[in-house]
Amino acid sequence: MVKRLTSLFVLALAAHAAAAACETPPPARIDIDANSYYSDAHHSVIDPVLRTRNIANTKPIEDFLAHVARDANAGGDAACALSWMASWGEQQAMLGKLSSEQAYYVRKWTLGGLALNYARVQTQATAAQRAVVESWFRALADATMAHADAKKGGRNNHYYWEGLAVTAVGGVTGDARYLDWGRKVFAHAMSQVAADGSLPPEMERAGKALHYHVFAVTPLVMMASILDLHDARLDKVVSFTVAASADPSGIARITGVEQEPVGSREVTVVYNRHEGKPPVPGKALWQPRLGGALDVPNPLEHLK
Repeated sequence: MVKRLTSLFVLALAAHAAAAACETPPPARIDIDANSYYSDAHHSVIDPVLRTRNIANTKPIEDFLAHVARDANAGGDAACALSWMASWGEQQAMLGKLSSEQAYYVRKWTLGGLALNYARVQTQATAAQRAVVESWFRALADATMAHADAKKGGRNNHYYWEGLAVTAVGGVTGDARYLDWGRKVFAHAMSQVAADGSLPPEMERAGKALHYHVFAVTPLVMMASILDLHDARLDKVVSFTVAASADPSGIARITGVEQEPVGSREVTVVYNRHEGKPPVPGKALWQPRLGGALDVPNPLEHLK
């Protein structure tokens, strides 16, 4: 009898802990205040004061995405992730005033991350939650496309991240309009790949040229997997980026600037499983903007 009561008490405590684990969602951030933090023409030298200010201003949004990612992935509370997204969706978060181009960056990164995390828990959403969250995602995707299409001048990694955000929304909503726009972005990116496999816009980033190659190719390989696209030019830019990550001397020679070391597993972990290649060993990767646990395939990915 004592053992039975003890077991019931333990179960009750566990249930209480699970219920208490889902905190009340924070008030939605309708407006986004963000600022650029580079101090040179190449956007390669960080101004620490400006960066600190940007981190502080965008922390509530970054924290929201991080919380959703933790709950949307294995070991998390899917119901909590869904309630948080529905809460911000009801309040039309991130659809107000955006203070700068950097604010638009924050919005697209967050939208892509939310859509990819939502894909992990979508089947557990109620009909009401699906309606709210997916309507919100559509509004954000429409705003992202409008901003991107209005942009004048060259396009670089930011366009690719916009493409991923909209593609992910297309994946979870089944809306062909967003998937088609993603294909357009992907095709443009492929047209930018140089004969040696580099991306000319990212080669202009001086000491961060390697960093921005990895940053640019990461959304492209995820887009290719979601859209199930295979392209020899993607193979070429992936090969260039992975080789440069292993030995940055080539990019350093071309740019005339020593490169910051950066790994490339965020690229290869998604690319390899879409292409049917063996996984590259290494530590587990976690990136909320890409759906949390990168070593666990996202439901939107096409595996080979």
